[in-house]
Amino acid sequence: MFTDGSVHVQTGIGFGAFLFVNDIETPLDELKNKVQVVRFEETSSTKLELQTLLHAFATIPETVEKIEIYSDSQNILSLIRRRKRLEQNNYHSKGNRPLNNAELYRNFFRMTDRFHCEFKKVKGHKKTNQKDDVERIFTLVDRASRNALRKEIRGQSEK
Repeated sequence: MFTDGSVHVQTGIGFGAFLFVNDIETPLDELKNKVQVVRFEETSSTKLELQTLLHAFATIPETVEKIEIYSDSQNILSLIRRRKRLEQNNYHSKGNRPLNNAELYRNFFRMTDRFHCEFKKVKGHKKTNQKDDVERIFTLVDRASRNALRKEIRGQSEK
């Protein structure tokens, strides 16, 4: 699974995009129309990445047991390392306040356990001729979220 998101900070509107790929060597033309895009309101870049991933998880059939997730989100990748501490502190800050995205974090860990997820970091924004198959597929997802956001913002400015 490939995931990415784009958010307009001023409005809090974001679009997450995700794509399931069975064979990494599938031609891009076949994958282009399979990217799914979801709109979120009152979000941030950190929150959007989680919302997108959780939405994608909700579409996975029960029979799937393991999934590889490709993302460029530092937040997603750092959550794996932070899990033990987050759970020990019951998703509260040092000042004992509940974390803003505590419920999203709980759901994230529940889903990553359920699907035995393996996360893989994708380096975004390379020149096309320097991209491997994974990076080329990730570009489809990245573009889908950015284009959806641009279209939304353009539509709002025309009103």
